[in-house]
Amino acid sequence: MSERTTDELTVTGIECFGHHGVFEFERREGQVFVIDLVLGIDTAPAAASDDLHDTVDYGSLVASVKAAVEKDPVDLIETLAQRISDVCLLDDRVQWARVTVHKPDAPIDATFSDVTLTITRKREVRP
Repeated sequence: MSERTTDELTVTGIECFGHHGVFEFERREGQVFVIDLVLGIDTAPAAASDDLHDTVDYGSLVASVKAAVEKDPVDLIETLAQRISDVCLLDDRVQWARVTVHKPDAPIDATFSDVTLTITRKREVRP
């Protein structure tokens, strides 16, 4: 099987409110998380057909990502990023997903502007 050509679909600044963190007050009070997505997809079919059904519907994807962030709390942003990448890879057209989780209100005793974690996950190739 040859490597498919991929284009990149990017959605940045998805604001969500979640109750993730290792501290009790983070779980209780919650905080804003901001998500950036970059998806590797082949846009040629959609460009040829001009039909939404031939591409990733980023409106629906954002709603699914937002729901994934706002559900069951986890301790680590690593776990949250993996959850989000799993959501992105549910669509067979997504060949890989790069997910950045921003935690701008992380409980750090210093002046800082943001904490981020970026992961990249590829679709598993099945024989």
